[in-house]
Amino acid sequence: MIKKKKKEEKIILITNDDSITAPGIKALAEAALPFGRVVVVAPDKPQSGMGHAITINAPLRLQKVDFIDGIEAYTTNGTPVDCVKLAVDKVLHRKPDICLSGINHGANHSINVIYSGTMSAAMEAAIESIPSVGFSLLDYSMNADFVASIKIATQIISQLLQRKKLDKHLLFNVNIPAVPFDKIKGIKVCKQAYAKYEEKFMERLDPHGKKYYWLTGEFVNFDKSKDTDVWALANNYVSLVPIQFDLTNYTIKKEIQNWKF
Repeated sequence: MIKKKKKEEKIILITNDDSITAPGIKALAEAALPFGRVVVVAPDKPQSGMGHAITINAPLRLQKVDFIDGIEAYTTNGTPVDCVKLAVDKVLHRKPDICLSGINHGANHSINVIYSGTMSAAMEAAIESIPSVGFSLLDYSMNADFVASIKIATQIISQLLQRKKLDKHLLFNVNIPAVPFDKIKGIKVCKQAYAKYEEKFMERLDPHGKKYYWLTGEFVNFDKSKDTDVWALANNYVSLVPIQFDLTNYTIKKEIQNWKF
């Protein structure tokens, strides 16, 4: 009698930009734990707004830490993107089945995806042919309630892992409104809104009388259509935006194909 081969356990890499101590990453690990072997590699301090930065002029440290029972976890002095690179090369010694980044404390909708360390970590994984999702909750508090976020993350992880084959460069940006689960109307597949911060620098003086500047700004949404992430979140939907790291503008590329340079 031929025995059936035991189904290989899925390996799920989890990272973030809020640091290994942030409640959001523990919530995401909790959501992922039923689906396979969870390994966490996260920064040792907050790295919000780091974008796709990597460390090239300083040594990187990697240390195993206590996290949650049943989960192997490491912390590094590097960026969120460094975390993914170190995880693949020095921790797992292989590519995980999926990478999850977050759950970020605060929104990563619209233009925020460009600046976000959370999304850059997920994007780095997608560049490395690892299907990835970045999760964010629209609550900046370290005491944010992640009950609804865990349920949403569980639904999306389940959808990913039950697929027989995923696009190896799949990359989702998921934002969750800060409302109880029973107030969430569903998950809406959206486009990224054209919205940004109208920024200015506040000028102040330090105790020595020298000028310094503090970045401030007001968020402005220029896209009033009803298929954007900003609209979805304002109307209590979870927004799911498929994004990509190929920044080519194919429409303009086609238009200028016959220009004579």
